[in-house]
Amino acid sequence: MGLDNPIHIAFLVVILLLVFGAKRLPEMGRSLGGGMREFKEGLSGEEKQPTITAAAAQPQQAVPPAAQAAAPAPAPVESAQQATPTPQA
Repeated sequence: MGLDNPIHIAFLVVILLLVFGAKRLPEMGRSLGGGMREFKEGLSGEEKQPTITAAAAQPQQAVPPAAQAAAPAPAPVESAQQATPTPQA
């Protein structure tokens, strides 16, 4: 008595489709597979090296000088002592 009979597997698949629905089953399979993969990596003690993506490999591009000239310069900020009027005697 196990899942060695194809009828048992088909019956289990039909029950899962009725309970969870067709949209939810692929998501659950990916989640279960990812969890099993992480569990195996945890048992073996091996860590995957992070891969460099194309966005991370490219350095940040500087803003061209023409774009900097078009942007307005920020207004200078006055200090608190200059902004308050001084009393005259």
